[in-house]
Amino acid sequence: MRMAPGVLREALVDVDAIAENVRHLRRLTGVEVIAVVKAAGYGHGAHRAAVAALRGGATRIGVSDIDEALALRRSGIHAPLFAWLHAPGASFVEAVRHDIELGISDIDQLLRAADSAQGDRPAAVHLKIETGLSRNGVAPADWRTVFAEAARLERIGRLRVVGLFSHLSNTSEAEDLAALARFEEGVVLAASAGLHPPLRHIAATHAAIALPQTRLNAVRIGIGIYGISPFHDRTSADLGLRPAMTLRGAVSAVRRVPAGTGVSYGYAYRTERDTTLALVPLGYADGVPRQASDRGPVVIGGRRFTVAGRIAMDQFVVDVGDHPVSVGDEVVLFGDPTLGVPAARDWADAADTIDYEIVTRIGARVPRREVGA
Repeated sequence: MRMAPGVLREALVDVDAIAENVRHLRRLTGVEVIAVVKAAGYGHGAHRAAVAALRGGATRIGVSDIDEALALRRSGIHAPLFAWLHAPGASFVEAVRHDIELGISDIDQLLRAADSAQGDRPAAVHLKIETGLSRNGVAPADWRTVFAEAARLERIGRLRVVGLFSHLSNTSEAEDLAALARFEEGVVLAASAGLHPPLRHIAATHAAIALPQTRLNAVRIGIGIYGISPFHDRTSADLGLRPAMTLRGAVSAVRRVPAGTGVSYGYAYRTERDTTLALVPLGYADGVPRQASDRGPVVIGGRRFTVAGRIAMDQFVVDVGDHPVSVGDEVVLFGDPTLGVPAARDWADAADTIDYEIVTRIGARVPRREVGA
């Protein structure tokens, strides 16, 4: 397949796949889906991911921080937005003004949220409680104090407690169920303080699929909406999901070389025979991991090859042997493996990382081209 003239590199983002993945996970879990589009939609584009997820039946959009939420508001996303990671001392005024729900992890954040209430518009919050991940969240020793203060602030119209939430470690079923039990203790204590929020959520993609007990009445789905499996022993296809991103480039040079030719920096690779080398204009500046040098897989003209030598900032080389390759031919790094191309997981394995990182790290100079709806 030939790339369009003038295109060096691009990431195709299938918005229909995102919508279908959300629809499938909503049917599977039977509860409200909070679609997580933080970090530029895991590299897919936050706005397009949010639009597609809402089309698939998500009812809320989750992001990491307020700036991400405000950018979505400015781009025309009117659905409920939820942001949970805040800079020390950050103002919540703009968030409240734009109806952004705040994840609250300590008493200071709770009080600043209440102080940001505007007229008859209280700050909408989800209280995060620590259940064993050892990151943010209200510590168990502070639950009673925070719940009592939140209830008081809700009674006087400064706060609206929308949810209680936490996060699981995915260490094991036993560990996650123990965290769920601690969460349920928090729910009971919150109720005794007079808090009865409509949402309770602790499961992300992994637990939402594997542990039905953790679904409660809402799940936060991140990697799953992009069609990537969180399990090492189950593929996207096994889960009924379809990868949304295809990363590809155009062969930009072809060179016939003799045996013994060194390739790329340090000559970590030398040709064993007379062969053809194809140059691909993607490198670690684009998010292609240098750690995958000599290991990363690609498909050119229906044949699978491996990166030859070191991945550079802007390019890498593929030894294609005697396979016919021409300038302008498509090179697929990863996409939907059911179509015969590598998966993001293959690049993750080559780089000793996880596929979440592979898609999220794709750089800004790689144009995203939306396909599907």
